[in-house]
Amino acid sequence: MKILYAVQATGNGHISRAMELLPHLREYGQVDIFLSGNNSHLRLDAPVKYRSKGLSLYYKGTGSLNYWQMMRELKPMRIRKEIMELPVEKYDLVLNDFEHITAAACARKDVPSVNFGHQASFASPFSPRPLQRSMIGEFVLKNYAKADRYIGLHFKRYDDFIFTPVVKQKIREAQPVDLQYVTVYLPSWSEAQLVEIFSEFRDIPFEVFCHEVKQVRRFGNLTLLPVDGELFNQSLVYCHGIITGGGFETPAEALHLGKKIMTIPIRNQYEQQCNAAALAEMGITRLSSIDHNFREHLYTWMDEGTVLQMDYSRSIEQSLRFLFHPPMTNSRYMRELVMAS
Repeated sequence: MKILYAVQATGNGHISRAMELLPHLREYGQVDIFLSGNNSHLRLDAPVKYRSKGLSLYYKGTGSLNYWQMMRELKPMRIRKEIMELPVEKYDLVLNDFEHITAAACARKDVPSVNFGHQASFASPFSPRPLQRSMIGEFVLKNYAKADRYIGLHFKRYDDFIFTPVVKQKIREAQPVDLQYVTVYLPSWSEAQLVEIFSEFRDIPFEVFCHEVKQVRRFGNLTLLPVDGELFNQSLVYCHGIITGGGFETPAEALHLGKKIMTIPIRNQYEQQCNAAALAEMGITRLSSIDHNFREHLYTWMDEGTVLQMDYSRSIEQSLRFLFHPPMTNSRYMRELVMAS
């Protein structure tokens, strides 16, 4: 079997998931990789057959998206050319982790594809959403990488085609310890902003990961670290808790380890708002922003924040079995529609 695996590189989570899934996918056949986007700070440790700048996200450094830079980097003619030239018709299976060019190429050439990943979970109305839904956000989640089949990943199994997160082997096998520091990973904030915010809490040690940091250094109660997979794994395993955005992979790993979580989703990033809503339903502390009440929120979280441990050790086995041996029906939503009629 020839498999095309399209991986979105607009964040570290997609790369992390791909590195974990690749050895298992190779048991089913030859796997070629299409890597799209340029925001990931992790290296995909595998040969890449096709490479594209794709559509990438950019941040202002104060917890929000930089839409101006995103529009400036958008190249419609290049993307159209890549859609036309990508040879998806040569593959027996096209697996798409929320990647637009591959999805559009499959639609144009009438080639079936599978949307496999976290964003695929939003094909189900049962996946949590914030109280105020965004029409644009819903449209993007459902149309950016349309496919013939969806296999979603989420914090819980909200539908029959949704499985629990793919967690790295090193995290699955780790023995967590609490060394009483807090890990901070807020990639939409700048180093200067993070230092200003967290240096104020001199009685709390923080390990702060930032894309601008090139080598480990200390600043008062802060240890500033570069975004590095091994360093981050170690920090997460030994921390008391983590303060992070509304991403998916990092909270999932923290939940598997039983670490305390505070989520501060990126403003106007709808998927992160959805993830934060799901975490809040599970009792996890969610803040809309870092404001003048942050001191009170932080100390309350340190003393009283929910500690929840989930077992995500079987996700790869279960989701790949579903991928290669699909049941006749795979949607709780569709079954309920049939029953209602």
